[in-house]
Amino acid sequence: MTRLLEIACFSFESALIAARAGADRIELCVNYKEGGLTPPFELIEAVKSQVKIPVHVMIRPRPGNFIYSEDELLEMKNAIRFCKEKGVAGIVVGCLTLENKVDVTACTKLIQNSDAITLNFHRAIDECVNLDEATEALIALKFNRILSSGGKSTALAGAKELKRLHEKFGHQIKFMAGGGIRFSNINELLKTTMCEEFHSAAITGNSEMCDPKEITNLKSSLRNF
Repeated sequence: MTRLLEIACFSFESALIAARAGADRIELCVNYKEGGLTPPFELIEAVKSQVKIPVHVMIRPRPGNFIYSEDELLEMKNAIRFCKEKGVAGIVVGCLTLENKVDVTACTKLIQNSDAITLNFHRAIDECVNLDEATEALIALKFNRILSSGGKSTALAGAKELKRLHEKFGHQIKFMAGGGIRFSNINELLKTTMCEEFHSAAITGNSEMCDPKEITNLKSSLRNF
């Protein structure tokens, strides 16, 4: 079994570091403190020109909740269109209703004609009232992957729920564990979740830059488990 490491990168320099350190994939965004927002188009283009591993781009126009207006959805659609034109491997989105359910209508508007791009639903799912129902909705929408901490604040806290979701739905959609993942807890997550993909910012200092040594250590744990 090949286990993959995705690194959340918040700048051009961080993306280069992650690729050189051995990350399998990059989630490109800006604003670490807000949980990641859509990066500027020029940043997407710059990273795509220099990074050869797959790049997934966060499509989130503002911080706060995941309930979007029609104007915001239009902005998100324009960003997705740009990503497709530039050959981005995947997009990362998440839309919820006022009742904290997957907003099927909003998601449908965003992912129309997205056959050639990987669809990832981000940790908005962890705010859903029913994770099974949310997962079933995303499977019906043909999402490829869900980034989740099992409905908890961190992947470690939600590890048992991630395992349950992976066992129940893993044959239909991938679950990628994310939320506070570092080298210090990756082995426990490997044992408990049984997930095949892991998402980390790999930040160990006060900046928003990933730590190459942290990435190397995470990759080593995934290889050797």
